[in-house]
Amino acid sequence: MIYIVEDDENIREMEIYALRNSGFEVMGFDEGTSFFEALESRMPRLVVLDIMLPGDDGLDILKKLKADDHTKNLPVIMVTAKTAEIDAVRGLDGGADDYVTKPFGIMEFISRVKAVLRRSLREEKEDLGFGKICMDDKKRMVTVSGKVCELTYKEYELLKYLMNNNGIVLSRELIMDKVWGTDFEGESRTLDMHIKTLRQKLGDAGSYIKTVRNVGYKFETDNS
Repeated sequence: MIYIVEDDENIREMEIYALRNSGFEVMGFDEGTSFFEALESRMPRLVVLDIMLPGDDGLDILKKLKADDHTKNLPVIMVTAKTAEIDAVRGLDGGADDYVTKPFGIMEFISRVKAVLRRSLREEKEDLGFGKICMDDKKRMVTVSGKVCELTYKEYELLKYLMNNNGIVLSRELIMDKVWGTDFEGESRTLDMHIKTLRQKLGDAGSYIKTVRNVGYKFETDNS
């Protein structure tokens, strides 16, 4: 999922159309309030953020994203006016991953999106540790309180995805898409069963996997 925050409807629709044609799932917003509301239920892989917006501008929104532990690592591409180079610099200094200037070519836009996504995937942690759980991704090994926890392939991938998004509420559809490669609603029982067995295998640490009613799940330790 890619979120686009752009108040110019023509530009927003063009970006959405281009990304969907490239195989991405996309949602568009014309201001920051609805964007932040959407973040509470589903975390995107990338945000395309215009600087000139009504209310909070793009730089204000970027600052809020980087100040929140749940969104500080979210990749962001800023969209700036050609005459506002200083805004692009401020965006990069504020933690943005890249920027494009209006007017821009569709091929360049898609190329920059794909490049940022590739970089963000490479930067995902190989070793994860929260509370009693430690994950060594090179060895594909999980330990709980120092003892090896034997997991199936899907259980491991599910736990890894939850841990990589520590503290973030993940919808059932998003988890199914990322772990099983499908968003078919009829398969949600498969997810529920894997969550159940994963919690059992993790013992007391299974409580880190929280159920979020009518939405999905999130991984969160008592100290998160």
